Amino acid sequence: MTSVEAWLNANGLSLPSQADALEVAIAGALMLLALALGVFAGRALGVRAGQLWKTHVAHHGEGLWERMPAIIRHGVTALAAAIVMSAYPWSPWGGLPIGLTLGSAAAMVAHQILRGLGIPRWASWLVSGILLVALFSRAVGGLDAITATLDGVGVDVGKRRLSLLAITSALLVIVIIVAIVRLTNRIVSHAIARTSTLDATQKLLGQKLATIAIVIAAFLFSIDLLGIDLTAFAVFSGAMGLAVGFGLQKTVGNLIAGIILLMDRSIKPGDVIVVGDSFGWVNKIGVRAVSVITRDGKEHLIPNENLMTQEVENWSFSNRNVRVRIPVRIGYDCDLRLAQELMLKAATESPRVLDSPSPNVWLTGFGVNGVEHEILAWISDPESGVGNVKSDVLNRLWWKFKEARIALPFAQHDIHVKEWPGRPGEAPMPMSGDQPQN
Repeated sequence: MTSVEAWLNANGLSLPSQADALEVAIAGALMLLALALGVFAGRALGVRAGQLWKTHVAHHGEGLWERMPAIIRHGVTALAAAIVMSAYPWSPWGGLPIGLTLGSAAAMVAHQILRGLGIPRWASWLVSGILLVALFSRAVGGLDAITATLDGVGVDVGKRRLSLLAITSALLVIVIIVAIVRLTNRIVSHAIARTSTLDATQKLLGQKLATIAIVIAAFLFSIDLLGIDLTAFAVFSGAMGLAVGFGLQKTVGNLIAGIILLMDRSIKPGDVIVVGDSFGWVNKIGVRAVSVITRDGKEHLIPNENLMTQEVENWSFSNRNVRVRIPVRIGYDCDLRLAQELMLKAATESPRVLDSPSPNVWLTGFGVNGVEHEILAWISDPESGVGNVKSDVLNRLWWKFKEARIALPFAQHDIHVKEWPGRPGEAPMPMSGDQPQN
């Protein structure tokens, strides 16, 4: 007996027999076949499955479709290895290559899916490591020993035992529940977005309500799965009620106001609104605030509650047409009719000014320095700005007035001096035009 055999016998182990070696060889060959099958499936179906997922399930923020070839490759390998493991009562030596292949493939599938759903890297590697150890131990017949060891390390807290096994199981359940919630939310949101019978606001409201329902269902399911007694939440719910009443009142108010805005449809994504000093178009209606993008490219986050309690100008609530007022002043000695025709022509030639309703020119008053006019022009894209329309019309009008020699008035003041002060002891100097007296 060699030293290796003696050490193995001392630890309750033995070298594989000829039958065990043959079993290891057969299992290894089958695992190589499973790996080859996975590579073939990933190349043949991965890209196509990724495109189908992107088209029918995913949205612009989805990350699973890019990982679909890897998911299919490792998934087919894990499925083939699981079939091989279940088809025959393998010995621990025969289960060694099967458990290693099955655990590694399943771990890679979990890692790709969790990372594609935006789960943090540490959580995805944690779940992958647990799957690798569990499946490998299950294949070689050592899972019970690992669970017993993990359960033995812990303390008793009341009627419950807090052990490494309980903590590991809780972390695993939480990560899986979060992944399922994100996947379900993305699938449901994409399905609602593809519905042709709903408008944009109704789709957004449906997505928000579906997200809330999914999160609540997942929370209740995870509590039941972890075996948590609901009576333990009695004190927590009372404290939560006080927190909502004092500290989270604004947060809850903004949440309810956001739901009301979506149901009311008074403000929708794409609307052009004015709230106080903020002017821009609505980019997104969130749970807490509405995102308004201004013409300067700045994004203002306005709390939903402010839109419910303050006065809001919605330029595109029932009609997207907005009238722009452009004041113009001309001199009193100008051809009034010609100037008005040029104003109307300058507004008509501006590319963003609508032909219907047609622009118009009003004479608004006779001012101190000139005749006051106002050009009234209609546009249908207020989100592109109003000041640039005024600038374009006035630029065109400037050159037309130059060609027609129509003057633009400017402020002038005439000063009449009755007499100049003279030197001390001298008579005041006469003004021009005064006749000296003898």
